[in-house]
Amino acid sequence: MPLGLLALAVGGFGIGLTEFVIMGLLPEVAADFAVTETVAGYLISGYAIAVAVGAIGLTAAVIRLDRKKVLVGLMGLFIAGNLLSALAPTYELLLAGRILAALCHGAFFGIGAVVATSMVAPDRRAGAIAMMFAGLTSANVLGVPFGTFLGQQLGWRSTFWAITVIGVVALVGIVALVPATADDAVPPRLRAELRAFREPQVWWSILVTVLGFGGMFGGFTYIAYTLTEVSGFASSTVPWLLVVFGSGLFVGNYLGGKAADRSITRTLLVLLAVLTVVLAVFALTATSQVVTVVSLFFMGAFGFATVPGLQLRIMGHAAGAPTMASAANIAAFNIGNALGAWVGGLTIGAGLGYLSPLWAGAGITLVALVALLVATGLERRGQDGDGARKVQASARAAQVEVG
Repeated sequence: MPLGLLALAVGGFGIGLTEFVIMGLLPEVAADFAVTETVAGYLISGYAIAVAVGAIGLTAAVIRLDRKKVLVGLMGLFIAGNLLSALAPTYELLLAGRILAALCHGAFFGIGAVVATSMVAPDRRAGAIAMMFAGLTSANVLGVPFGTFLGQQLGWRSTFWAITVIGVVALVGIVALVPATADDAVPPRLRAELRAFREPQVWWSILVTVLGFGGMFGGFTYIAYTLTEVSGFASSTVPWLLVVFGSGLFVGNYLGGKAADRSITRTLLVLLAVLTVVLAVFALTATSQVVTVVSLFFMGAFGFATVPGLQLRIMGHAAGAPTMASAANIAAFNIGNALGAWVGGLTIGAGLGYLSPLWAGAGITLVALVALLVATGLERRGQDGDGARKVQASARAAQVEVG
């Protein structure tokens, strides 16, 4: 394993910790700044919006720059954002720090995915992406419970100080371990990168990402209510139950990368089908605490196992200019998060109960499966035009199996 992948994973760990740990610290933050729970929640939604904006806008702005230098700059932005959050004397400055850190999120993972695949043999590219995203999944398993505990014991600012230190470690690692761009490498052109979006399969890939990830997140967003109000768990056990979910993310990410290196399309079809079933079974059996714990693990495992394949699929169809497409797919993950949370909230608001987000998630995932089947059928029948066939030829030449 190239050590540069480890450096990218550490960066992913810090970014994942920044994104998710705030959920466990909202009561402390709201009390400190004397704001309502709703206003404190903007620290989460504002972050998600900034991720989508940064994934497209920031990537476009730096597209012609050296990728390693860009990753170094993005990690510097991440450090600055968390430092501002740790020092923020007002709620507004804390929100500004969150947004500043979020701007680097999409661009880091989008560009980092391209850099990660360049470090390994063509038949190990999905595994390389999975390795980078392993930092994100590790943040859910280990970082978020520890960060929440640290913030509760020493104050929420201590968590952001810890994240700042992690960012510095990642920055040093990227400088020392990520290989420099080859001297003869031709810097990508924004026009060429945007041309990839003419290919219908790129848009199909984005749609499948939004729906596939949105389905899982729709069920997960309100999982605390399901666990306490339906399954009957005490509130104090919820953080440890989320460790079970995070463990599923970690295992699924690793195995999903291995499987996608063998066949992207077959892997995604199987994963989306099984995830649909898992969410439905979860909804049917949530009154059983034992089955609920098992369902939590498998929801995380099959949900996040799709990530390497989804990321590699869009990069394969934009093989000649993958950077913007890769970043757009990172934005699609966050749009999916917002979609799933919104739909799940609508079902609860309609009085359908705390199981309804799981059913909504299963429905969204089923639509993702149908979309992928349609996309695969169009691709195999050659109805995507000459551009798509050229992309497929490029992907085959790079030994990236799409289909």
